[in-house]
Amino acid sequence: MCGIVGFHGPERVVGDMIIGLTALQHRGQDAAGIATFDGDTFHLHKGQGLVNDVFKPKHIKKLRGNTGIGHVRYTTQGANDSDLAQPFTTSYPFGLAMVHNGNVINFRDVAKLLHEKYHVLPKTTNDLELIMYTFASELRVKDLDRISVVDIFDAVETTQELVKGAYATVTIIAGHGLLAFTDPLGIRPLVMGRRDTPEGPVYAFASESTCFDYLDFEFVENVGPGQAVFIDNDYKVHYKNQQALPKAFCVFEQIYFAREDSTIHGRLVARERVRLGKILARKVVDAGLKPDMVIDVPSSGYFAASGLAEAIGVPYRRALVKNNHMGRSFIVPTQAGREDVVKKKLNPIRAFVQGKKVAVVDDSIVRGTTSRRIVRLLREAGASEVYFISSAPPLVSPCIYGIDMAMSTELIAANYTEDEICRYIEADKVIYQDLSDLQDLFAEERGYGGSCFACFTGKYPTGDVTKYLRHIQEERQSHRVPEKVVASVSAKAPAPTEH
Repeated sequence: MCGIVGFHGPERVVGDMIIGLTALQHRGQDAAGIATFDGDTFHLHKGQGLVNDVFKPKHIKKLRGNTGIGHVRYTTQGANDSDLAQPFTTSYPFGLAMVHNGNVINFRDVAKLLHEKYHVLPKTTNDLELIMYTFASELRVKDLDRISVVDIFDAVETTQELVKGAYATVTIIAGHGLLAFTDPLGIRPLVMGRRDTPEGPVYAFASESTCFDYLDFEFVENVGPGQAVFIDNDYKVHYKNQQALPKAFCVFEQIYFAREDSTIHGRLVARERVRLGKILARKVVDAGLKPDMVIDVPSSGYFAASGLAEAIGVPYRRALVKNNHMGRSFIVPTQAGREDVVKKKLNPIRAFVQGKKVAVVDDSIVRGTTSRRIVRLLREAGASEVYFISSAPPLVSPCIYGIDMAMSTELIAANYTEDEICRYIEADKVIYQDLSDLQDLFAEERGYGGSCFACFTGKYPTGDVTKYLRHIQEERQSHRVPEKVVASVSAKAPAPTEH
């Protein structure tokens, strides 16, 4: 999962790009990069770290041009080093610069095709290269002296046919304009905005609509499943719509990854998380739980916790204080690092929880180790009972579309029962969202347009992924540093292996 932006207009765009990427910093903290085009030359700067660390005034000054793309990286495929930071560029045809958010699942097939058919050898393990070189190879067989929008869209369509997985991309085509397109199922988000200026309109693409709030852009539309949008140098917008296919937008965006103030397919993320909390109320009541308070795991658990508290008539308290200068533990690449982040990031307010029965709401339970650390923090602060409540159903299948849970051994719910999980994380009770309730909330007939629930069901919208899943696991294991297995804390249930 990463964050991407693209801007094209009559004025210099780097300032907007810095603000836009900062608004998407929650989507990736490993690396950041920007490429701009000034009419003659690409200007590129990227590096490891946060946006404010990578881009200093001297770098921003050199990023000249009225067209630009940017990226914040969260590592799921390949190693985490500066060579893999986006954007990527290629000099032919025309000169292309590209960013993407997502995951290519047939990367071995595409790499073989590039080598045997197009005679291209990718330089890195970043799957952006696979998308970029496939598109470039299809584009270069056109009449480049008379390249048309139809030619560009034809190259996009072939790329979508050959490259399988989840992706949203934005590409600068030097001297021609800015192109955006998504995978045929629309698994990853991409939105389009516009701001009018005296010199003409500035168009923007971004992973989330919250970027536009900061930049005073008007939201125009979502880039639909398989859709391609090209904005030429006269700022005319051209569209190519994909043939009708089942839509499969990642529901985990609504549960966890997207910012609460973003709107996804017309639905405010914060409001949907409140609804998830209210739906959970029935399970809490049916379990006979009577908490003294409901608290959240900051910050993605807040709205679900507030919805639950309202529904069961129990006070909500913010009893875990977050150090906002620490990153999101979920996207830290190692287990030791995740536990260290949790330890330094959260501090319980002892006066609130001491002697109380506490229902703590988190967006999900992935590996279980972070949940256990939170339960221990609350116990150490004096809570008499701790009920751990997940606004997501049990995660039982790996995500192969760009979220960092691509190995089943990392998913505690794939290997242990609810009671075993409860004992492992040392809670008095564990409650999960019902899958049927989640599916009903985001059902197509409710106007959401279809969602991907693969991590909860094992049913992947791209079809049989057995071979690709094995390839992804092998690739990830080749870059993984082995970590110590922590001994069981309960004789009644074995502890899961901690990755």
